[in-house]
Amino acid sequence: MSEQRSRTESYTVRLELEDEPGELLRALDPIADHGGNLLSVFHERGNLTPRGHIPVEVDVECHPDRFEDVVAALRANDINVVRAGQQRYGEEVTVLLTGHVVDTDLSDTLDRVRNCAGASVVDLSLSAPEGTDDVASARLRLAAESGSIADALATVRAVADEKDLRVIEPLAPEGGEGR
Repeated sequence: MSEQRSRTESYTVRLELEDEPGELLRALDPIADHGGNLLSVFHERGNLTPRGHIPVEVDVECHPDRFEDVVAALRANDINVVRAGQQRYGEEVTVLLTGHVVDTDLSDTLDRVRNCAGASVVDLSLSAPEGTDDVASARLRLAAESGSIADALATVRAVADEKDLRVIEPLAPEGGEGR
């Protein structure tokens, strides 16, 4: 048992749960049933995702061979798994893009940001009150490996410049200096 315990790894699973009694317990049961040890649960009860669900982040420790079983069991129980993987992101930042976000191919914009080494788009919210042919805004929450936020923001700026979009970003990312 000590060898298996020493080979465990930490993982973060991001879920979206319906605002119904028992949903959190229904999401945690498959984790325990498949060999996961709960490290922490961050249940954002007061917040809703753009899809109207409650965001939940669960930190789990388990043997690497069991992690895929944990994720499969969550999905088999109709739990919306937004992200599942080994913990590797140390920084997060939120930026806004405004302009013709949809017309300039939002999918391409997201792909290019995701392809930035060490970064991931973990949440997206789009607002187009006058329709998708007019000015819109997109809120992107980016997660990056520690020390990579500057590269992710540089990628966002480059894509925005190319597509004539305006970027509204934090003045000083955590751990960085303002520009």
